[in-house]
This record gives sequence, structure tokens and C-alpha cells, in this order.
Amino acid sequence: MLKNFTNHIENQLPFLKEARLLIAISGGLDSVVLTHLCHELKLDITLAHCNFNLRGAESDGDEAFVLELADNLDLEVFIEHFSTNEFAKDQKLSTQMAARDLRYNWFSELAESLHFDYIVTAHHADDNLETFLINLSRGTGLSGLTGIPEINEHIVRPLLPFSREALETYANTTNLKWREDSSNASDTYLRNKLRHHVIPVLKETNANLLQNFKTTLGHLKDTSDIVEESLRAVAKRAIIDIDEHKMVLDILPFKKANNPKAYLYEMFKDYGFTAWDDMVDLLEAQSGKQILSDKYRLVKDRAHLILTHRNTQEDEEHTEHTERSRSALKDTFIIHTLEHEIQTPAGTLSFDEAAAVVGHQSHVIFVDQSKLKFPLTLRQWEEGDVFHPLGMNGKKKLSKYFKDEKLSLIDKENVWLLISEENIVWVLNRRADERFKVTDKTSTIVKIEFN
Repeated sequence: MLKNFTNHIENQLPFLKEARLLIAISGGLDSVVLTHLCHELKLDITLAHCNFNLRGAESDGDEAFVLELADNLDLEVFIEHFSTNEFAKDQKLSTQMAARDLRYNWFSELAESLHFDYIVTAHHADDNLETFLINLSRGTGLSGLTGIPEINEHIVRPLLPFSREALETYANTTNLKWREDSSNASDTYLRNKLRHHVIPVLKETNANLLQNFKTTLGHLKDTSDIVEESLRAVAKRAIIDIDEHKMVLDILPFKKANNPKAYLYEMFKDYGFTAWDDMVDLLEAQSGKQILSDKYRLVKDRAHLILTHRNTQEDEEHTEHTERSRSALKDTFIIHTLEHEIQTPAGTLSFDEAAAVVGHQSHVIFVDQSKLKFPLTLRQWEEGDVFHPLGMNGKKKLSKYFKDEKLSLIDKENVWLLISEENIVWVLNRRADERFKVTDKTSTIVKIEFN
């Protein structure tokens, strides 16, 4: 085992030899073997142990064991205690998921603050098979069947090629001691059921199960690379605009694909969507139709799909059919005087006197001060709003202006208005109103800027 592990590090993970490593250690067989192997190779390792306070005296015994092991090997060790049940309740997570989040968040904080290069975990081949079967039983795409990655950003799993049987053989032949977690004997968790009842039968049926499984993972990863390449080609044609607030995609590349559902799944699976048949229907739906996940929404807008973060209040008010009233959503902000700079719900609004109208920028307008009647109001637009676009004769409904400007549904939801009495002074960052423009008779010019 030591020879095979050494060869694996030399051939596949040589960067670990020059790195500072933080080993996640529970006190169980896997992490104890990993610690001893790394110690034998004289790698630069430090231990990190989580006490989740879930098993009373047994949890404290694990902690004492890890402290003793670190002392025997002359290694530095970090211990952290967690109120796992309380965290799980607050975050509405299962105990297992809560422990996982707490563990990896703490490891990442340690690695960042103390400049460890990698976090090293003791996942092995049997863990990989269990994860594969769990994902398979729950329904997953190709990415869920490619196994646990050996390297995932700053996390490395050097024991993945080795079976639990090989680890146990090494531990016994070198007289290592480890702790047994009593919860591993329970069939409460799916992973334990697979470990105790399913995988032993599979191994009995096929003595080369893990090796064949490794071969299968290799084929699946190769296929996954082909899928990624194809998806990148479609994404390159489909993505029109992307920033921290939204992603806008052209529908046509998906409609032209032989299997639109497959491409939609690969494109949006990481955003929590599950209604894939509905997503395919979205390609032919009318504008305004949307699909929701827990944190995101995907909206059909003419020939586009627009992905944004989900705003629960807006979702409740959103209809499937086009221009809706925003009155229930709007925030209003009253501006009493021409202060130099004002922080508003929409952004920063500033007022300054100007000697002349200079330049043309979307976030700046110049108005005749005498035409402003205070207090001014800043609010979101509502259905039925009308203004007089600068440079045009007559008035125009904002909804018609938005249509002419080809604003998306998402863009319209973020439109704010500056109002004097009942009149629109400015559709912020888009168009000023003709009635407030500077003329030859203007005595005082006000420059209004919005960011």
C-alpha cells in the first residue's frame, strides 16, 4: 500500500510534495491511514478535526484520539467544536448536510488564513462507488455519474484509487489504531444501506467490481468531455449578455439543437431547476412565461431567455401575460431639497448647478430649475405612466416606449422615475422629459446625475 501510494503521488499528484497540506481527520480508519501514509512520505501536513457534538462522549473520544495521534506523530492539529443540530435547524438542512457545510467552510477558512495550499481528504474507491449509486438512485445527469473528483480546486483526494479493503489491510499490518463511528453501523442513512447490503452483494457477484467501476468512470468522464465541448459551442451562440445580475440567451440555438432538453439541462442544472419538460415548452411560450427554482427564475422574453436571481416578492406579483402593474412593488423616496448627493433605494442621485448643458450621457440630464416643484419623488414605474420624451412632440406611454426600445421584462422591472408633482422629469438613465428641458429662457440649470 505504501509503495502504491508513493507511486501515485509521484506520478499523478507530485505537486503535493512541495505544498502545505491540511488533512481532514475524523479519527476513523480512512483518515488515520491517510495521515500515516503522508507522514511516511514526509509531506508537510497539519491535521484538522471537527467535533460536531452529535454523539456525546463518543465525539469527545474521537477528539482525544486525534490529539494523541498528532502528539505521537509530532504534528500540529486544529480542533473546532460545532453546534451542528442548531445549525441544521437554522439553515433547514439535514444533519449530514449541515455537518458537511460546517466542515468544509471551516477547512476553507483555515486554509485561507494560514496559507495552506491544499485540503486533503480521505475519500477512497468505495466512497466513490457509494456516491455513484446514491446519485444514480436519486436521478442525475452525466456529471453525477462521473464520480468524486480527485482534484477539485483546493481539495485533493489522494486515496481515491484505493479500496477500503486495501486501507484496512495496511492498517492491520502496520498495527495502526483508529476509531469506529457507531453511526456507521446504522442503516438510517442511504449510504450505510448501500455499504452494508448492496455493495457486498455486487462485490460477491464480481470480484473485479471496483476496477471495472474505475474503467466505467473513465469512459463516462470521456463522454462528459464531449458533452462539455458541444455545450460550449451552443452556449457561445446562445449567450448574448451576461453579468452579475442576469444572463440573456438567444432561444434559436436551443430550438435548432437535435435535443433541446439535453442542452437546457446542461446549461441550467446548476441553478436548481427541475421542471425540464416545462423548460422545453418555454422555448415556444409567450413572453412573460417563467420557471422558478429556489433561488433563480428563467423568463421568456420575445426571442430570449433571461436568467436572474429570484425576488420572492416580485415572483408573487409576476403574471404570465405581459405588462403588469408595479404598484404593489414600488418603493418611493421623497426628495425635499436640491441636496448635492442623496442615497436612494435605487442608487445615488446628485444635483448640481451647471453653467451650460455639456455632453450627452445616459446617466446625466440637465433641467430648468424653475420647472422643478418640490418635493420630488423617486419611484418605480407603474402601468399607465405617461411622459413627453425629450426631443419629441406629444406624449407617450412608458409601456409603448419600453416596447419601442426593446426593453426586456427584467429591464422594465428595474426602471425608476424622477417625478415633479405628477409629471415625469426623467426615466432614469434612459430618457429625460421635454417639459423640463433647458431653453433660452432658463436662468438656472440643474445637472442631475444618477449612479
